[in-house]
Amino acid sequence: MNVIEVNKVNRSFENGKEVAHVLKDINLTVEEGEFISIMGPSGGGKSTLLYLLGGLDMPSSGSVKINGVDLSTLKDKQLCKMRNEDVGFVFQFYNLVPNLNVEDNISLPLMISGKSRSEYKDKLDECLKIIGMEDKRKLTPRELSGGQQQRVAIARSLVFDPKILFLDEPIGNLDTKTGMNIMQLFKDINQKYGKTIVQVTHSQEAANYGSKLVKLVDGRIESVSPITQ
Repeated sequence: MNVIEVNKVNRSFENGKEVAHVLKDINLTVEEGEFISIMGPSGGGKSTLLYLLGGLDMPSSGSVKINGVDLSTLKDKQLCKMRNEDVGFVFQFYNLVPNLNVEDNISLPLMISGKSRSEYKDKLDECLKIIGMEDKRKLTPRELSGGQQQRVAIARSLVFDPKILFLDEPIGNLDTKTGMNIMQLFKDINQKYGKTIVQVTHSQEAANYGSKLVKLVDGRIESVSPITQ
């Protein structure tokens, strides 16, 4: 089953009289449970593609479908709900609220959606267990290492139990050892919990944790190949 379908997608940006064609005729399918790694040179359109897949941006032409739904047909409120509840995002920068503790940072999507936190107590506990930080729930970000902060961001992305996770350079701010530990966590989440993952990365080592490699060069998909472990 394809959970993501990209059909003839183009994305261009106007800057005065100049037009930059960032993505050109992109066709891509992602099956349920896959772990896709998107690689390519800087400025090649990787993050732009990821933002289109997650509904953070819209294509200039073509379509992006999540679970069969064309994102361009959704109203703003529906799109916001989809981004908050149906998919999860993890970025290079952890985007934690400094004065909130671990538990409260993980619960932010619940607050945004107006959900009762008490209804999600078991899910919150499960997310803390997944990232191995049950004993740090009352600490604030300033009391955590970079790797721990990223784990909190990962837990936050999981609190609504989304089927798809989008990762934008998720270990870009971490040292190699910590980064590989985070990548192993993503692989465990993919395999144990059946989450579909799409990541953008500059690191071949990080890309190898995935199951399929998409090479994006000058806004075009150059190749799609399985990753053999």
